[in-house]
Order: sequence, then structure tokens, then C-alpha cells
Amino acid sequence: MTAPAQTTEPIDGAALLNEVEAFHRRFNVFPREAAYVAVALWDAHAHLLDAFDSTPRLAFLSPEPGSGKSRGLEIVETLTPNPMVAVNASAAALFRAVSSSEGRPTILFDEIDTVFGPKAGDNEELRGFLNAGHRRSGVTYRCIGDGGNQSVQAFPSYTAVAVAGLGSLPDTILTRSVIIRMRRRARNEKVEAFRQRIHEKEGNALRDRLAIWADQVCEQITGAWPDMPEGVTDRPADVWEPLLAVADAAGGDWPARARTACVELVAAAQVDDKGSLGIRLLTDLRDHVMVGVDRLPTIAVIDRLNALDDAPWADMGGRPLDSRRLSKMLREYMNGDNEPIVTRNIRTAGGILKGYFAADLADAWARYCPPAPQQALHPLQPLHPSSEGVPA
Repeated sequence: MTAPAQTTEPIDGAALLNEVEAFHRRFNVFPREAAYVAVALWDAHAHLLDAFDSTPRLAFLSPEPGSGKSRGLEIVETLTPNPMVAVNASAAALFRAVSSSEGRPTILFDEIDTVFGPKAGDNEELRGFLNAGHRRSGVTYRCIGDGGNQSVQAFPSYTAVAVAGLGSLPDTILTRSVIIRMRRRARNEKVEAFRQRIHEKEGNALRDRLAIWADQVCEQITGAWPDMPEGVTDRPADVWEPLLAVADAAGGDWPARARTACVELVAAAQVDDKGSLGIRLLTDLRDHVMVGVDRLPTIAVIDRLNALDDAPWADMGGRPLDSRRLSKMLREYMNGDNEPIVTRNIRTAGGILKGYFAADLADAWARYCPPAPQQALHPLQPLHPSSEGVPA
């Protein structure tokens, strides 16, 4: 006689996430409270990928070794489905793993700096895989077969990915990530020693309960559109939408905690990440170089840029920024008339010099730069009474 099917009791999602967070706190010291919330939600979201249109990457990054990045990844490994630890894995190996009949893995990529760091080679194939796999529709195309019998086949790339490494990541990956900026533990910050033979079983037990809870709430989460905190839009909203949906399904204080963490970590990422070098250039021109003046000769622009502390311009590959590099970078952006930003003639007391006009930069500033600080908001004044624009 067949035994009757047992009904699984509903799991309290908020209580379960509390346990997941507590498990991380035993072994990890994260730089801020919001990080514990984000990582616990990320662990849970990895069990619910089919309910979402996209999956954020989780990035443990630090400037120095010994900051707890790998340990963070190690704890995530015990809590997520089908973990696949990858160090120096090729893109081909990863997309074949995602396409495997054995089930979609959660890819845990340690030492990611060896792939994208300054001493790494060209890894556009892997970068493409990680970018494509952010979206459910993401695929990687490869030629299959030998000789004249080759055909193009699409391999699914959609899967959860957590990485750990020194330094930073390519912008295209960084902007798709929940970023945890790790740091070395202070002497007064204590954690429990992680013993794999003992604690892996504890993490796996939580993982199994997360899987059961995910099955219970999957229908509720599928197609959900969680309310985003004010000011969180575009790419950051894509990153946090799955995590907020998980928090809303869990209930308790998790919806509020998740939105507080979202605002905090998005703001931190915007401060820590200066964006592309071009955006950094535009922002420095607006906030530090052309403050209060309507035009400035190129030589003065370069002198002011190279004199900025905590800026890259004085050392661009071993050389300071020069007029040729400045011109090349700014020509990538358009003025209000949709023409490249270029130098124009400026009449000064010493004669006519080439330089840049704030009016030509204003459209790019508005489109690409973060909000201006207060000191950059006063009206622009001519550089000098004799500084007049003359025909080029």
C-alpha cells in the first residue's frame, strides 16, 4: 500500500531569513549592517531564479587580501543550490555547466581579480558570459561541430553568480552587482572559526529549508513588482527588484529592512564607484575645474585636473593627462547641438588660446554626471574681462 503524501507545513519566511542572517554573522564581519540583509536575501533569491527576469551578481570586493571575501563566498556556498566553485574557470566551462541537464548551478567565482585585474589578459568572453547571464533571456552563442558541419547553438547563460576578489570589476559587471566592500577585521571584531566538516551541514540544512520555502512562495513572487525606494531607478532597480520581492514574500520586518539596505548600498556604490573614466572627467570638470567660469583655456584645464588630489589624471599609465588625451576623451560626448565637444578659441589678455566652454559641456553634465554639489551651482562668470570667445 502506498503511503499517503505528507503535506509540508508552511515555513515562516521572516524567521528563516533571520536564521540565514544569523548564520552569516557567526563567520562573517561585513562592513555595514545593510550587507547582512542583502546577502541573506541574495542567498534566498538563488533558489527562486525562475520567478525573476534578472539576477543580480553578488560581489565581495576589497583593496587588500585577508579581508574575509573568500569566507563570505564559502558561507554563501553552503546556503545556495548546486554551488559550483570556480577559480580561473573558462567561459566555455561555465556556459556548459549552466546548460547541463544536472541543473542550473550557483557559480561562486573566487579570485576574480585574476580574471579582470590589471595584470589579467583579455577576458571578453567571460565578461560577455557574466553580462548575458544577468537576464533570463541571456544566451551565449557558440559554433558546434567540426569542419564544414558546424552550426550555431545558443547556450543559456542565466544563473546566479557571486564573486570575490581584490580591487574592482568591469563597469558592466559592477553595475549589475550588489557590492559588499570588505575590509580586514579589527582586533575587537570576533567571528567563529568556520569548520567545514561541522558547519557545512548546518548551512546545508538552512539551504534545504530555503528550497522548500522557495517552492511555497514561488507562485506569489513570480510576476511580482515590488515597490522601489524613492530614487532607486534604472540599473540599481533591476539589481534590487528580486531581493525586494523575496523580502516582501518573507514578511515580518524584512520588507522595511530590505528597502533601508537597498538605499544604503546603492548610495554607497555610487560614492565608491566613480563610473567610467569619461564620467569621472566630466564630473571633475564641472565640480572642480570650471566652477564659476564660463570658459577655460586647455592648458589651464589640464593643470587643474592634474593638480586634483584623489584623481587619476596625474598618472594615466605613467604619464599625466595631456591635451591630446583630453580632446580624445571629450569628443566622445556631445554638446547641446549633438556635435562632439571640442576646443574653441578663447581671447585672453595674452592672445587667443584654445579651450573649452561650459556651455558646450552643460548637456553632457546633465546627462551623465551625478547631482552637482552646492558649490558648483552658482552662476558661471567669464574667466577674465578679456576672455571672449572668437570664431574658431
